[in-house]
Amino acid sequence: MTHDVAATGERIERLIAELTGEGARARAEELVREVVGLYGAGLERVMAIVTEAGAAGALRGLVEDPLVSGLLVLHDLHPLTTAERVRAALDGHPNGHGAELLSVEGGVVRLRLEEAFGGCPSSRSTVTESIERAIARVAPEVTRVDVESAVTLLQIGRRPS
Repeated sequence: MTHDVAATGERIERLIAELTGEGARARAEELVREVVGLYGAGLERVMAIVTEAGAAGALRGLVEDPLVSGLLVLHDLHPLTTAERVRAALDGHPNGHGAELLSVEGGVVRLRLEEAFGGCPSSRSTVTESIERAIARVAPEVTRVDVESAVTLLQIGRRPS
């Protein structure tokens, strides 16, 4: 069974929101915090044990697993930064070679795409959406991806003759 960390988190929030009765919601939120804290502490120990053992293959396997990686991000235990994970997603994406990572700040990723789509807006849109999905898989904490075009940037910099 495959679990999506973000989807599960959203479902938990919906279930808590549906609770009624005095104190029920607050107690449910406290319960979730306690359970998440417990699992986070356990994951922290797992990461420490694997790291201390120098088990690079096991560590790689953990961070490459989508579920485990998502949980590591959730608990701020992922050994790679958001920028490193975004770069890896771009490197592994068929159109990632034409994307330059400009910045990662406050959950916003800024990219510059080479204009390699023949000026076709639908091709550019398809590539952009595909890159955004790849980034969301490895960096669920990213809330927005801003994409600039190298051609657009050049046109903005032109001065009238």
